[in-house]
Amino acid sequence: MDSAEIEQCFEVALGLVKEAGQVVREAIKKQKTIETKSCNVDLVTESDKAVEKLLIEGLAKAFPSHKFIGEESTAAGAKCVLTHDPTWIIDPIDGTMNFVHSLPYTCVSVGLWAGKEALVGIIFNPVLDQMFTAKKGQGAYLNGERIRVSGQKDLSQALIFAEMGTSRDPEKVKTVLTNLTTLMPRAHGVRGMGSAALGIASIAAGWGDAYYHLSLHCWDTAAAASLLVVEAGASCVTLQAAHLT
Repeated sequence: MDSAEIEQCFEVALGLVKEAGQVVREAIKKQKTIETKSCNVDLVTESDKAVEKLLIEGLAKAFPSHKFIGEESTAAGAKCVLTHDPTWIIDPIDGTMNFVHSLPYTCVSVGLWAGKEALVGIIFNPVLDQMFTAKKGQGAYLNGERIRVSGQKDLSQALIFAEMGTSRDPEKVKTVLTNLTTLMPRAHGVRGMGSAALGIASIAAGWGDAYYHLSLHCWDTAAAASLLVVEAGASCVTLQAAHLT
């Protein structure tokens, strides 16, 4: 895709994300209809489905040849396959547990990939009015202002964002807790936001110094880890071992 095409995609997606944000903002304090997916803490609401529908229909109308990977579509049985074709990867409400409890750390996350690389990333927390954006090679922004990572390299002085995850498999829970126990005494502090996309975006903004999570999905990372935080100056790596040492 050339720069003009990427810019057009960005502008269309930005407008749709703002519309989606209005849905989230209006619904967050209301009673929700809640369903479960993989376990009783892996949640989906009618708003998750409505936001994903809004985004996919709007983007498909503007770009009929593009493909889509959505968290809720995948949960409903759609195939999750990334090709070289332009593909929108969508998490309609990242931090659904927070959303269910009206905790304002929740966001809409949209990433555009083509040629199996991230080109556009948009992460919007409509409750706190935080719009994180990035285009490949053009830096990372929060509400239109350039953001950069903190540059902290000393773990003992670093604020680490980490999450527990939704899995309740005993072995995975044990691994997560063991890793956090290993990490906590070495870091300046450890925090959990309840939204992977916002946690990573916070690193891009310099509010924390590193983000750690076990077993994220592509819709958690397509915009934040794969583009936004990299454009802000960070490195994104995949751990090869389950246990930290």
